[in-house]
Amino acid sequence: MGVHILITGAAGYIGGSLVADFLASNNVLMKEAHIIAAVRSEEQAKSLSKLGINVLQLDLTDENAVLETVVGHDIRIVIHTASSINSTLALHLITALGKQREAAGEDTYFIHTSGLSAFYENTGWPSGTIKDTGPVYDVEKQLADSFPLRATDVAVINRAKARGVSSFIVIPSTVYGQGTGEWNKLSVVFPVVVQASISRKTVHKFAENTKVSGVHISDLTALYGQIVEKILHKDALPSGAKGYYFALAHDLFWWESLDRLAVALKARNLVASSETHVWPSDEVAAESLGVPVQFVQTLWNSGENVISENTHRLGWRPVWDKDRFLQNIDDEIQAVLDHGKAKSSLIDSLFEAAKG
Repeated sequence: MGVHILITGAAGYIGGSLVADFLASNNVLMKEAHIIAAVRSEEQAKSLSKLGINVLQLDLTDENAVLETVVGHDIRIVIHTASSINSTLALHLITALGKQREAAGEDTYFIHTSGLSAFYENTGWPSGTIKDTGPVYDVEKQLADSFPLRATDVAVINRAKARGVSSFIVIPSTVYGQGTGEWNKLSVVFPVVVQASISRKTVHKFAENTKVSGVHISDLTALYGQIVEKILHKDALPSGAKGYYFALAHDLFWWESLDRLAVALKARNLVASSETHVWPSDEVAAESLGVPVQFVQTLWNSGENVISENTHRLGWRPVWDKDRFLQNIDDEIQAVLDHGKAKSSLIDSLFEAAKG
């Protein structure tokens, strides 16, 4: 009998792509697994129901409902992609997995999706290079109160340890490419830039040519898949305070990416010029990109200094590199033209965080 895997945020860009890619997997154990999708709305549930899997409309803020779902559906693995800002959601799931472990006498696993912004200097992370095999947890713990994603990471690790649940933290970098999910096929970072550029008839950039890390959505879902396959094979994996997995497939420089985007947009007559222009201010950028001003630099002008070793030891080998991304940047434009605005709750979460 296959293991039951719950994917939260299954209507989202990452969660939806995980559902689709897991269902298409050729791995024997993955084929035997039972995928259960958790979504927020009835409309989302209806959209995913055509996949022929169990789709649950689940309020993750309701601790009792989460407990009933995890124990009642014999969930052994949870992949949480719904929110990295609100730690309550993750903690309810981990508590429920702890109860499931006690009830079934079987190990349970929690794979949490964090964000690379927790490791940017402009959010308070110390300068200098750090390896994911190094004291990442210790530094996050010291700085937990200064940034919500760090607080969530630390809370996840601590709660999982206390409940006897094996935890893993996956940190996506700048994700691009059209998703394979049923509901939302667009990421946030690149599509928002494309939309703003078309609206203003100009591609804008920041004054600094910042280096960032990127990963194609298919390579990201492959990373999650490899972690799950290792779990199903009962292979030993770094977990807990040592279980950080940074999805850093390749470097990108914003100016090079935006220059290439401007040329592609001009070729479609969607902008007035193939030249890029510097944003006059963060306030103008925030208004055009549709995010709170305090998150503009974090999303579009920040980079990390992390060396990822756990992912390579896992055997993760990304297929997409910088050259392939740049050569196919027109795909980002086409995805926006095909699907419009991303159906993502991330921007709403940022506005909520801005209030606090």
